[in-house]
Formats: sequence, structure tokens, C-alpha cells
Amino acid sequence: MAPEAPSPLDQKILEHFPGLVVRKDLTTELKQNAVVPTYVLEYLLGQHCATDDPALISEGLESVRRILAKHYVHRNQAELVKSTIKERGTHKVIDKLTVELNEKGGFYEVEFTNLGLKKVPIDVDFIKRYPKLLVGGIWAITDVEYELPTDPKASPWQISSVKPIQVAGVNHDEFLEARAQFTTDEWMDVLMQSVGFNPEPFTRRGKLLTLIRLIPFCERNYNLLELGPKGTGKSHVYAEFSPHGMLISGSEVTAPKLFVSNANGKIGLVGYWDCICFDEFAGKDKKVDKTLVDIMKNYMANRTFSRGIEQLSAEASMVFMGNTQKSVAYMLKHSHFYEPLPDKYIDSAFLDRIHAFNPGWEVQPVRHELFCTGYGFVVDYIAEMLKHLRTEDYTGLYKPHFEISSEVSTRDQTGFEKTFSGLMKIIHPDGKATPDEIAELLEFAMECRRRVREQILRIDDTFKANDFAYRPLAGGDAVTVLTPEEQQYPAFAGLRPLHPEAPPAAADGHAAEPAASEAQAKAAGLKGPPAASSEPAGTATAENREAVPPTSAVLKEQHLVVPENAKGWSYRRLFADYLHGCSGIIIRDPYIRAFHQVRNLVEFLRMVNEITPVGDEVSVHLITGSDQETLEKQVENLGQVQDSFAGTSTPFTWEIDASPNFHARSITTDHGWKITLDRGLDLFQWFEFSPFNAAAVMQEARMVKGCEVSYIRQPEG
Repeated sequence: MAPEAPSPLDQKILEHFPGLVVRKDLTTELKQNAVVPTYVLEYLLGQHCATDDPALISEGLESVRRILAKHYVHRNQAELVKSTIKERGTHKVIDKLTVELNEKGGFYEVEFTNLGLKKVPIDVDFIKRYPKLLVGGIWAITDVEYELPTDPKASPWQISSVKPIQVAGVNHDEFLEARAQFTTDEWMDVLMQSVGFNPEPFTRRGKLLTLIRLIPFCERNYNLLELGPKGTGKSHVYAEFSPHGMLISGSEVTAPKLFVSNANGKIGLVGYWDCICFDEFAGKDKKVDKTLVDIMKNYMANRTFSRGIEQLSAEASMVFMGNTQKSVAYMLKHSHFYEPLPDKYIDSAFLDRIHAFNPGWEVQPVRHELFCTGYGFVVDYIAEMLKHLRTEDYTGLYKPHFEISSEVSTRDQTGFEKTFSGLMKIIHPDGKATPDEIAELLEFAMECRRRVREQILRIDDTFKANDFAYRPLAGGDAVTVLTPEEQQYPAFAGLRPLHPEAPPAAADGHAAEPAASEAQAKAAGLKGPPAASSEPAGTATAENREAVPPTSAVLKEQHLVVPENAKGWSYRRLFADYLHGCSGIIIRDPYIRAFHQVRNLVEFLRMVNEITPVGDEVSVHLITGSDQETLEKQVENLGQVQDSFAGTSTPFTWEIDASPNFHARSITTDHGWKITLDRGLDLFQWFEFSPFNAAAVMQEARMVKGCEVSYIRQPEG
């Protein structure tokens, strides 16, 4: 390989952490051919490729490939590997091992995940040395032997050695000494590269939103919730980053598996793992065991759990990851951020145990240019350092500089102090930082806890609202911490729960929106608390979109002829008045196939998005046609459009109608209008697509094809 020369930061990493770093694009390259966790690959790369010498890297890569080719077990080659072991008598394999106790025989048995071998006896010494074999299993390099036994009931397979794939040991003092050679900005970039991201496209806040995901590995009993659009890499860290973390489906866990089995008294996952991540946690259709929720509430608050036999304790952190479907403004206006969760988890007592709510909608979607091509730590090394830091307590390191408002509740303070402690361990592991750096992390931690509390207030009005504020001990004004969404949507942020006792209706029939607090007004740049809006919820105000067409427009049925080669026409001019006020649109157009036709669709969606009041939502569904030549690319493009508009106020879905009689083109709304178009959305003539061409950014600058449009009123629904 011939990559660019190492950057100054890469050179610095190589200088101060020799033998402990790896070029991250090598991991990506190898991962295409081996379905193993990142820490397994980087364990091997760290042994063979921890250098910036291109020749040595090339040689090391070949060594790693040979090791993987020779010893890594692919499922479809399991029988070949078994044959190799039989013929040679012994062979090393790289596979995931899980152990169970054979209760009748009183001995332990191994199952190889990929090799497919089950009930292979293993010496108890390995179990004592590596107890995680019993819970979830571990990846290891294992010597497997084959010998026909004299007892026909005995297994011919034997295990002579087990070597977990992980860094042998770390020196904490050397780590701190090397960390001191980096500025805070440099260190954050080192951590971003170690996680696998190129730090360049990320803002400082974007880096914090990513690095907060590491806190569960370095902070005991830390509870993190992150909800956001899919494709932002929420679960990447928990699946790939550390051998001390376990990623499970949120709907697949049971109380015995997670905590303790009453049948045999065996402690569950919380007793063996530092971090347990519940992936795909959101979803109304998920089946949830109420008993599990109750045990989890007690564990998340007190570190203890019991299933009626004895009181046990553990230190595992809990992470809950899920996808949102609605925009932030929509959730603020109509419900709350917890709305995507299964109903049994929308429990104020459970949610109050969450220490931080990471706003996943702010995290950049994972795309190719975000992946790191520079150097970062072998992930197992930084994972071991974070594990070591679990024994430290940095919760009070802000107290020599800042005082928390007495109004803040104990549980809120515990929440943001644990987040602050974790961020300090990650970014300032020696506990030393400037007052400004401490203030930055404290404020971010308070914001993440405030998001938890503010959303609980929407579902349970027995909770008390309070400001999150801190004051510098050196003097100066108190700082009130608000979340970005409160500052962006102060009117919606002031809304409280939509209980049966709904707020009194305004004269226009809409519920009156309470005013934002003074703190919200100040953060939003307003001189004082804004008065409650007297406008209907769907009316444009200075706090939503000014571009919404006036609701007083008199709409009538009509037939419109658009002349050939004319300019000045746009989707907004043709459709906006008739779309305003609806909540659902169906487009029937058999020809959304070619690139420019899909681009037209995106422009239509953008127009609908612009005329939709903030906090509302208009779903758009496309029914189109296809043919064999365009199908593959068409499906890919429409899928990208659907993903990119997910989480906006214009969620988009589509389907393909293969009927040969599908020709008519129309736009239908759910509030009673049908617009027929003889050309569908393909109104515009060809133009040069250039960022410097007005036609590329303004539909009015394009020439149109001659077409006819009819506006027909229909019964609503």
C-alpha cells in the first residue's frame, strides 16, 4: 500500500506510543475479508504492523493475512478445519469460545461459534483464569487436538491451550506520561482516530458527542441513553471497540440472563462485563418483561439486584441505543424524546436513572470520508486503559472552580457528575485541566442530564422542574445550562406533558403554547420571555418558518396550462398552496427512475419540508414504476433519499408498482386535494448541473416543458 505520509499528529502518536498504535485503514481493509471484532484484528495488526515503515507494514499485513487464512475459522470452511485438526492431530484456531457446565457430569464443555464443535471438554483452570468464557464467551487463539478415545462416549476433541486475544498488560504511569505530551485538541483527535473516525470533519462538540460513548467503559454503573436516526454508528463502539463490552439486542435479554438465574444461582451478564449495550432498544412492538424493568430500575439506582433469594451487586454500565423516526421539533411539539421506546420503559422511575441522554440526531451519519486513515491506538490497549480508570473517581474535580446551584436535585447532580467524571478520565486522565476545559465538560455533562429531566417532565408532572446552573468560584455570573433544542425551539421547549387535562384551548381551537422560561429566552438571544403565541399551531411565526404560504389563500378547482420554454415556474408556485395544511402526500409517478428524476423528487421533498411549520410533519409516499435496466440503481437512489429524509419533518417512503397499466400521474393530499400532472414531476428541460449555474439552485431559472396541471377537490381521507 502507498498511503500519504503520516501527519504530524500520526508521527507524534508513533513516537510516544510505540508498538501500541495501528493505521486504521488497515483494519478496514482486513475487515472486508474476516468477520471478526475490530479488537481481534487490531491485536494481530498491533503485533505485526505497529510502524510507519511502508515495507514493514506491507510485510506485516501479509503475515496477518496468513494467520487469518490459516487459523481463522470461517463458518463455511468448518468441516475443512476439522479435517485439518484430525489429520495433523493438533491445530491452532481463532474462534469465539463459550463454555457451559455439564451439570450431570460435573465438568465444563466448550462450544466453538464458527467451527461448530460442541460439548468439547475444557480444563477448569481455563475457567478460573477466564471466567467470561461462561458468560457471552471470548475470542481466543486455541490449540485444538483430535484423538480417538477408548471410551466411545467421550469426545475426540481436546483443548490444550487457550490464549484470549487481548493486550497482555498496560502501564498506567507510562500512559499518563505519554498523554502529557499532547494538547487537549491533539488528544481528542487521537481518541477519535482510535475509535476509527477522521477528526477533521467533526466540530469540537461533535467529538464530545462521539467520545461520550466511551464513558461506560471507564465509569462504573454508568447509564447512557442515545436515540437518533439510523446510520450514525451508535452501536459501533460497543460491538467493536472493547473486549469488556457486550452488545445485545434490547428485546433478546431476560432477567436470568442479565442478572441472576434462580434455577442455579448463576450471576448473569452484569457480573462479567464492564458495559452492556442494548442495541435496537426502541420500538413499540418490542416485547418487554415488566419484571426485568423493575429489577433494572433497582440495579441502575443502587448497583444491587435480587430475584428473591439474595442481594447481589455488580459494576456493569448500561447503554441503551435506539432509532428515532420523528424530527426533534415534532417530538418537542407533539410528544417527548422517549416516545420511540417500548411503553414499559416510558417509566419516569426508570428514565430518571439515566445519567445522560446523548442527542443522536446531532451525530453525523457514517459515511466514507469520516473513516480514519491515520494512526490510532490498538483498540484493546485504550480499552484496557479505560478499564483501569474505572477504579478512579473524578466526580469532584470541578468543585475547586465551580459551585452547583442549590436548586439542582441530588439525582440530577449525581447524573452529570458521573458524566463529567467519565469525560475527564477520557480526555484528561491525569485529572488536570484548566478551568475553561473543566467548565466545557461540566456544561456538556449538565446538558446531557438536563435532557433526561426535561423530557421526564413531559410524561410525569410529579417531577419538579428546576434550572441547571453553576457559578464560577473565582467570580462572575451564574451560568444556566440549556440544551440546544431548547434554544432552537423555545416555544416548544416550554410545553409540558400532553396529559388528559390538556392545556386550555385558544380562541382558534388550538392549544395555547406556554411561554419559554426566562433562561430559555436568554439562551435563545431574546431580551425577555416571549409572550405565549397567539398564532395557530400551523401558522408561520418568527419562531418557525417564515416561508409558509398564508393560510388565508382561497383555493379553487382549476386547470392550468404551463407554456413550453417558459421560465419562472417552480414546485412551490404550482403546488405549495394546495399542500399547505396536510399531513400526508401520495405521489403517483411511474417515471421516477433516472438520476434527474430522483433529483426532482428530492427538490419536491425539500419544498414540502420548507412549507411545513416547525414541529409538524408531512409524510410523503411515492408510488413509481421501473424496468430491468434501471431497477438496481433506482432502488439504491430511492433508498438513499428515504434514509436522508428520515428524522426530518418530511419522512419519505416509496414502492414500485409493476402494473403495465400504470400511467396516470398525480399528487394526492390527505386533506382533500388531487393534483393531476400530465408530465409528473419531470417539468424541467435539461440544464447544466453546476454549482455556479442559477438553474441548478433555482427552479424558476429553468425552462419548462409544456404541460397541464389540474387541481381537483376530493372528499378528505
